[in-house]
Amino acid sequence: MTTVLKRNKWEIWRDVIFALFAREIRVGFNDKFGISWAVVQPVVFIFVLAFIRGRLDSGETHTIPTFIFIAFGMILIQSFLQTLSAGASAIKKNRALFAFRQVQPLSAVIAAGMFEFIVKLFVVMGIALILYFIGMEMKLADPLSIILYFVSLWLFALSVGLLFGLAALYIPEVEKVQTLMTRPMFFISGVFFSLKDFPEEYWYLLNWNPILHAIELARFSAYPSYGLDGVSVSYLLISTLVALFLALVCYQGFWKQAISR
Repeated sequence: MTTVLKRNKWEIWRDVIFALFAREIRVGFNDKFGISWAVVQPVVFIFVLAFIRGRLDSGETHTIPTFIFIAFGMILIQSFLQTLSAGASAIKKNRALFAFRQVQPLSAVIAAGMFEFIVKLFVVMGIALILYFIGMEMKLADPLSIILYFVSLWLFALSVGLLFGLAALYIPEVEKVQTLMTRPMFFISGVFFSLKDFPEEYWYLLNWNPILHAIELARFSAYPSYGLDGVSVSYLLISTLVALFLALVCYQGFWKQAISR
């Protein structure tokens, strides 16, 4: 006689997320380059930007080697942009699967975010390997804080992505607004520059941006001599919690109507 296994809602939700995550891996790495391209692309950008910045400050930026200075900015900004994009497109991309009642939009968004998180871990390991072979020493004075800032920014991006994904089901033009809003982020988030490069009276024009806080805080956690001026851990964490709360409230209130449109 066949035994029927009964699973609670959490076990079903976990299995659905895992299945969607495995699907993201198959789709994301079905080309010839696979994960190697996800590592090579940011590394090339880091080398180019470090070369340009190195011409300005002789290889060291505010006590941090310029390559590592740029690497922190590049990894975190790409984590934000790609996680946001993946979260925003996950609902629309998996819409056909929502015919199964076990599969909900939030599961697809979480799976897409997990995929981007894993990719960025490979990028970090690739950059660490490159630093080892070229003989460049990298200090990590407070690695736990760096992980906290990385996870906070990832969660912030996923929350904003969920909001954009829901809004796009009501108003398709939101996708164009998303692109328009995120493109300048690369230039105003401290990837190529430091907040210290600007006079203090102009910091308010930049430090409203949680991404800038995450990047500057990560640099400080690796190299305490970098200094902690103009940025705040509290601001980053509060921004993340507010975005997460708003995203979950909007999801709870509108997801059923959104996917039925």
